Amino acid sequence: MKPANVLIANDGRIVLTDFGIAMVEGSSALTMTGEVIGSPEFLAPERALGRTPGPESDLWSLGVLLYAAVEGHSPFRHDTPLSTLRAIVDEELPPPYRAGPLAPVIEGLLRKDPAQRLPAEQAERDLRAIGAGGSPSADTVRAVPFPPTLPGRPEPSPTPPMPFPGQPAPSGSGGTTRATGRDRDRRAGRVLVAGVIALALAVGGLTYALLNRGDGSQNNDRGAGASTPAETEPENTASEKSSPSPTPSESESERSSPPPQSVRVGLDGTRTDYSGACPPPGARAPRFTATFTVGRLPAEVRYRWVTRDGSELDGGWKTLSFPEGDGRTRQDAVTVTTEAESGTFENEISVEVREPVRTTSESVPFSITCETETPTGGASPSPSVSGSDTESDTDSG
Repeated sequence: MKPANVLIANDGRIVLTDFGIAMVEGSSALTMTGEVIGSPEFLAPERALGRTPGPESDLWSLGVLLYAAVEGHSPFRHDTPLSTLRAIVDEELPPPYRAGPLAPVIEGLLRKDPAQRLPAEQAERDLRAIGAGGSPSADTVRAVPFPPTLPGRPEPSPTPPMPFPGQPAPSGSGGTTRATGRDRDRRAGRVLVAGVIALALAVGGLTYALLNRGDGSQNNDRGAGASTPAETEPENTASEKSSPSPTPSESESERSSPPPQSVRVGLDGTRTDYSGACPPPGARAPRFTATFTVGRLPAEVRYRWVTRDGSELDGGWKTLSFPEGDGRTRQDAVTVTTEAESGTFENEISVEVREPVRTTSESVPFSITCETETPTGGASPSPSVSGSDTESDTDSG
């Protein structure tokens, strides 16, 4: 089960598709040497280890699907299928920071041990309650508490998580839907903050002692800029004391901690609705421009163009370089086309950034309608689209 196999009909029906692998389970022709059947990032750990799957394996895939729906990416995706399978088996689940009341359900479904996963009946009750604006059951919340939303988490999102209907906005220490749970979390948050402050003071005192050992007269500026070679060579230390420099040297500035890196992505589309003969002429085809802005230089941004159904465009992952001394803003653009002769192709496109931080742009919808002449016999052309192609160009700004 994966997002590309969940279809939403125009009348609101939800349809689950693509049962090919499930229907031929156990067939000797199911696999070929060196190939992986299915989408690795949605496979359960027991399937990755070659063990016999069961209903719990589908519950795992449901958990990955829900995680991808709220976070914008699946939790264990890596560059290759083998590294993805290794992450599914060995790596811890990254906390779902945007999940709100869905977090206990998602984490309950994504337990490595199939026997410890959230049962199907309980998962269904919790999902129906959350869909109606309520909260998961107390048993689920106690078993898997809400993950805290703390500053400085490893994967910052471009926009803050939106609160669910009927739920308070997420606070710095998280919280459950029960009053007693909120009080307990507030007390835990105060203890955590106090512990972090105490740890910071202890580390600061230790650093000061190490930088000033053996010389109590050394001022704070010299202590902050002191390097290891200067401490181990007495003749250099003596000369530095006799003629202190009012400003740190270039090497000292380079050794100072740089500010954290950030990446912002803006996405604009032009000619997003095309109707006419296909393939569309280049001057009329839908075109999308992504604007990347980094927080500091130099930087290497790893990104890809991706559609709503998870398809990669323009060759997959690309790298955009921001050299030292250049601007902090650059652009990349793609033009979408199709080789189909008839039919309508509707989709959405966005830009997903993997390095140096994870973030995703807003999605921009587009459509391509290929119009053909009606055959003499009056039959209508088949409304099918074989696929789409892209062309891209990268600009600096």
